[in-house]
Amino acid sequence: MHLGPPKKPVFVPEEALLEVTNVAAPHTRPSHRLVTAHRISDHSRVSLHRRAPETARRHLMFTWGRITTLLACDLGVFFLLRAGLNFELAHGGPESAVAPLITALFPPQYHAGWQFPVAIILGLILAGTYRRADARRDVGAVLAGVSLGAALCLWQSAWVIGGTRVAVQFVAAVAFLWLPLVAGRLVVDLIVARAWPKQRRAERVLFVGDPSDPEAQRISSNLLASGGMVSLGWVDGALAGRNGTSYEMDYWDALHRVSADTVVVFGNLQDEVFHSVVEASTAAGCRILAVPRSQGIAKLRHGVAWHRGLPFIELTVPSLRAQQMLVKRVIDLLGASIGLLVSAPLFALIALAIRLDSPGPVFFSQERVGLGGRVFRFHKFRTMREGADGEKASMAHLNHTGDPRLFKIPNDPRVTRVGALLRPWSLDELPQLWNVLVGDMALVGPRPFFESDLEAYRDHHFSRLGAKPGITGMWQVNGRSDVVDFEEVVRLDRQYIDQWSLSLDFQIMAQTVPAVFRRTGAF
Repeated sequence: MHLGPPKKPVFVPEEALLEVTNVAAPHTRPSHRLVTAHRISDHSRVSLHRRAPETARRHLMFTWGRITTLLACDLGVFFLLRAGLNFELAHGGPESAVAPLITALFPPQYHAGWQFPVAIILGLILAGTYRRADARRDVGAVLAGVSLGAALCLWQSAWVIGGTRVAVQFVAAVAFLWLPLVAGRLVVDLIVARAWPKQRRAERVLFVGDPSDPEAQRISSNLLASGGMVSLGWVDGALAGRNGTSYEMDYWDALHRVSADTVVVFGNLQDEVFHSVVEASTAAGCRILAVPRSQGIAKLRHGVAWHRGLPFIELTVPSLRAQQMLVKRVIDLLGASIGLLVSAPLFALIALAIRLDSPGPVFFSQERVGLGGRVFRFHKFRTMREGADGEKASMAHLNHTGDPRLFKIPNDPRVTRVGALLRPWSLDELPQLWNVLVGDMALVGPRPFFESDLEAYRDHHFSRLGAKPGITGMWQVNGRSDVVDFEEVVRLDRQYIDQWSLSLDFQIMAQTVPAVFRRTGAF
């Protein structure tokens, strides 16, 4: 159901009255219209403080319900998959081709014992998939949690049975469990939405701001459409203190009436108004969500830093968080090492095919610009005839983007027969695993570009230098060569840098596989 703001602002002070329309208090029938002709501020202050433990209990029940439901779902999915594997092992018979494959692909801990399910749950917790809001639906976070859990359980085996076999078991264990867990969580969401009335399972939300503001309408509608929140009405901050009334009194009275769980604050409220909202909401035990006053702030990480006993709001660019960058580098090293090890036979086959197909070297190397403007040697399998790079000027008229910074030619005549097979599947990018291993690139990041492109860059283009270039990234999973606008490429790169997190990296890696199989925009 679409629930937009009411036509007349709710909880708007009008002279000596505090009138509430289009909203029902928790213990009144929806048809009742609440009107109070006198101030009850002192009583409402005491009542809000008394109500705080009840609000805290409601939030605790939300948290407990979410965690126990997700735990039951995750464990149920795991043990169901385990039962299926064990059934096949027990009843497959001596002639079964599946049973030996299961034994080879999956580690012993997968079939019995408590180590693997406990490690998976621990990994999911560390990946943040049990937190509130959208965390449980984050496909990348679930993949990160399953990968971490599997790595924890298989770490010791790597030193006993060898890295190659453990790498295969790791990939099989993660692939077999990841998508069923995601599907199980989506099914649980649907079951809860149907079986549990919205009024009981949803957070009761009070909106503070201008209800006629289009951006506030859009955001509030999206929040309510998710099903996890139900609106109690609006307090119009733009009408604060009208006719000499005190907004502090108005807001405390309004909050006293509706028993909100959460308060969502929009817009640039006056300092006095914002202070009143925070003080009253905190006293009532409400969760406070503030929509960023500037969209530029949304890309920064918020935190409280204490200096000399004084609190400061610390706004941190994600790429400057050294501890997370260290974790990203460890993941890059592991991914590149495993990738090079697993794909070594494929490397040999591709190298042989290139040698037999056309004269010239197996690898194509070129200088590209990376993190902070540092120039490095970029490696690919050669997919064009030797000397093709020198022909760019004579073939510029065939560039379908019209922009030399995005030089893409459909059915490029310079591409060799083997190259035509490698490029749609992005197999020519495999040597970049070496760039990742030596630290020039990352598994996920913006695409590396030419140093000559810098001459035409405008100020906002230089933000691409804020992260290591990656083998895959936002551009690759959003159409590759179908994206023909350089500004759109820059926007995708900036979006990745601004929103960067380990969860986003895993999400992009998960989207890369289907993007490669779709082969959209690959030429």
